Amino acid sequence: MARTFTFGGHSFEIAGDAALYWPAQKMLVVSDLHLEKASAFALGGQMLPPYDSLATLEQVAALVDEFRPETVVSLGDNFHDGAGEQRLQGSASALLKDLVTAVRWIWVTGNHDPDVQGHWGGESVESLRRGNVIFRHEALDAEEGPEISGHFHPKFRQAVRGRHVSRRCFVRSGRKLVMPAFGALTGGLDVRDPALIAAFGCTDMDRIEALVPTRTGIALFTVPASPALAK
Repeated sequence: MARTFTFGGHSFEIAGDAALYWPAQKMLVVSDLHLEKASAFALGGQMLPPYDSLATLEQVAALVDEFRPETVVSLGDNFHDGAGEQRLQGSASALLKDLVTAVRWIWVTGNHDPDVQGHWGGESVESLRRGNVIFRHEALDAEEGPEISGHFHPKFRQAVRGRHVSRRCFVRSGRKLVMPAFGALTGGLDVRDPALIAAFGCTDMDRIEALVPTRTGIALFTVPASPALAK
């Protein structure tokens, strides 16, 4: 398929703009949902439309319908804060209940929600290993990999015909893969940011690539250089 790539000796497919599907494991992977971010901002006096959780979960549900996974893994910062799990309500909570009933749902804890309990269903873990691949929220420098993580919300930014284009992307080295944020209200960190580059370790700096999903395939860019490579 045009939107497939290899990592850790396995074939993965980019699902939508910000999720992964691992066909051999029948697994859908999302990261940084940040559910209930709008309600967290509202508690601080910044009012935002309270529909982010439902919008995010509807996108997950659409991918579940399309790919029919047996397992969904959510790679940390599932909720925007520790109380977000309890604040979720209404149509969003009903949809989440349906999702965790339909598939095996695994919550990987993150820095925003280290105590997520699976209040609406599913199971909570600090990390997950499938075969030789380990899944965690934030890349661990000591991990020799292959490792799939989130946390940094990577985006690829480039000037095109006089305007700046910003797209969510996956960032890959020989032993690490960092996923983009899936949540409707999440921002992004430029792939050239030193904090993101450092997460890959100095030995990988000449091998880092940004994988930008397109309508028909994947545009591949070197990091920190920006010219596209043919694919």
